[in-house]
Amino acid sequence: MLSNDKPRVLITGAGGAAACVLLSHLSPHARLHAADIDPLAAGLYLAQEGRRHLIPRGDDARLVPVLLRLCKEHRIDVLVPTVDFELLAVSQARAEFEAIGTQLMVASPETLEVCLDKLALCRRLELIAPRSVPLDGDFDPTDWMYPILVKPRTGAGGRGIRVVESAKDMRELIGAPGDMVQEYLPGEEYSVDVLRLGREVLATVPRARLKVDSGVAVAARTVHDLVVEAAARYAAEAIDLEGVANVQLRRSRGGTPKLMEINARFPGTMSITIAAGADLPMAWLEYTLSGRLPAPIAFRDVAMVRTWQDHVIDAFVREADPGAEADAA
Repeated sequence: MLSNDKPRVLITGAGGAAACVLLSHLSPHARLHAADIDPLAAGLYLAQEGRRHLIPRGDDARLVPVLLRLCKEHRIDVLVPTVDFELLAVSQARAEFEAIGTQLMVASPETLEVCLDKLALCRRLELIAPRSVPLDGDFDPTDWMYPILVKPRTGAGGRGIRVVESAKDMRELIGAPGDMVQEYLPGEEYSVDVLRLGREVLATVPRARLKVDSGVAVAARTVHDLVVEAAARYAAEAIDLEGVANVQLRRSRGGTPKLMEINARFPGTMSITIAAGADLPMAWLEYTLSGRLPAPIAFRDVAMVRTWQDHVIDAFVREADPGAEADAA
């Protein structure tokens, strides 16, 4: 475990489920700071007053300068970005953060780039990927078994995904910019939390996603399945993962687990993995601070339903332009 001198940890995306899980779980072990673009983000209020920060959006060029200023000002030991749109920019600035004494818990730019492009990811992981092609002028709608899936090559939360039932319907979509076509996977869906550090896979924790709302599981159970775990292990190694990722798989018509996507960050349902005995956040945090590789991590079977919990506060964070201070710095 960590020493009595608690590290200062800044977690972004405080309005999201992943950040809220991390803020709650790491609270006894670290001096936590929370950041978000929204002064009403729930996770901001899981940090003490004075440790709540407003920052620019992930696609704003001011994001990294603001985070660098916050890390320097508050002597942050570890920065944990949890928002898809922030990951690449933060990862690319790793040397700048390390120069001020802040370590990052984020995948490498190379890993993130391949995960953010779902077609490139399927090509990299062809051994477990479903049939996937770009939806361009060369696409032949008669060469597929229907239904099939049409989805954006980039994006998150299931946005823009369509199930197309016939070749006739597909002809109307050919040439849609940025879209791809993929074999439809009708079987059970799994979300596998993977920890890989020092080029060694230390944990693979599959869970069955029993109920999903806006791309986030609200009811799930962990499962022991060696084939699913092997597929997730292969995926982590193929993208050269360093840290935690969420590998999403679904069974094909033939029953084989195949790749849907990889989120190279903490997932919103990390709470069930922790409850199953696989404390991936603490393992990665301790490795980041000490360089000591943890032992392989086992897990037990548990189930989870997500519930609402109210948090009473004295006042909200004052709304302001989070980039103004960076411009003045």
